[in-house]
Amino acid sequence: MGAPLELIHQLDNSIAHSTDERRSAMLRHLTDLFLVGSDAYSDDEVDLIDDVFVRLVATIEESSRALLAIRLGPVPTAPPKVLRLLACDDVIEVASPVLTQAERLDTETLIHCAKTKNQEHLLAISRRKSLAESLTDVLVERGDQQVVLSTAKNNGARFSGKGYATLVRRSHGDDQLAACVGARPDLPPELFEKLLEVASEKVRTKLEVERKYLKADIVDVVGQVSDSIRTAANNHPLDYAAAQVLAESLHRGGLLTPTKLEEFAATDRFEEMVAALSVMSGVPTAIIERNMRETNTQSLLVLAKAIGLSWDTTRGIMALAAKRYRRSMAGIDQSMSSFNRLRQSTAQQILDFHRMPTRPTRGN
Repeated sequence: MGAPLELIHQLDNSIAHSTDERRSAMLRHLTDLFLVGSDAYSDDEVDLIDDVFVRLVATIEESSRALLAIRLGPVPTAPPKVLRLLACDDVIEVASPVLTQAERLDTETLIHCAKTKNQEHLLAISRRKSLAESLTDVLVERGDQQVVLSTAKNNGARFSGKGYATLVRRSHGDDQLAACVGARPDLPPELFEKLLEVASEKVRTKLEVERKYLKADIVDVVGQVSDSIRTAANNHPLDYAAAQVLAESLHRGGLLTPTKLEEFAATDRFEEMVAALSVMSGVPTAIIERNMRETNTQSLLVLAKAIGLSWDTTRGIMALAAKRYRRSMAGIDQSMSSFNRLRQSTAQQILDFHRMPTRPTRGN
């Protein structure tokens, strides 16, 4: 790392004596150096690079700052000080890529921006992958209707009781927002009732039907699978011992992913698939195997939706099960609409009825 760091020192020393064009070129060069070697830099080295970034950003034009934000925004290890500087930039083209994507941007900075910046900045924040309650409190209070709706639509947003109360209040006269807030599965029942009071008749009818469907969906599916759940063995079949060891090892290493499941499906590795789904869901292999064997696909759809699998991955699992038990694959695609209609929160509630108290272990 000696040569790159020596160059970084040279860049730092020449900032004050360079032209605007030269400083923009230096910034591009420094960004390239960081992106190529970010995994190898120590914390002290990243801190040095961060300081140079900050000095450069203070001297360059808007277009160069925007380009830097676009390049650093998606990088999980991006230097934190320059991220904060870019996020607080008054120019939305500069701030937006960082406010929307930067994983390393701290909540305090986001809250500061939400409290002090304009609506375009708030809208960018509302589109982050996840939003803490302390942040959504500010967004739904200070944001305009577009910001509030974007926040309410964000599945990764979490709301405090105060935040939900604000959403209900701001839903008055806004059918789109009322429908969106009412569809959130974590909306407290008492606030759902208040929402119905301020919603239009059209939205109120829609929400009441959806709420009844949610409850009926849980009862119906639980009823379908409860008999098999009660009689399923609590111990892992011996045939799954090796597959279980592999699945647990992959899980510990962070490698038990949907891509790995698709690989198991493509290579007809049924035992590994069952063990992997068991580890990912906390449900015994005996139950997973029974779900795979059943001609009714509802239980398998619930399992896949609950652990966050896509339809493509789920379809691969269903195709593997059909091949294993010599069933026709013609009806698999007909299950896609049921899978898409099923909410993950509903599936997770169903799965909670059947999940083991502890993660499966080898040899039990």
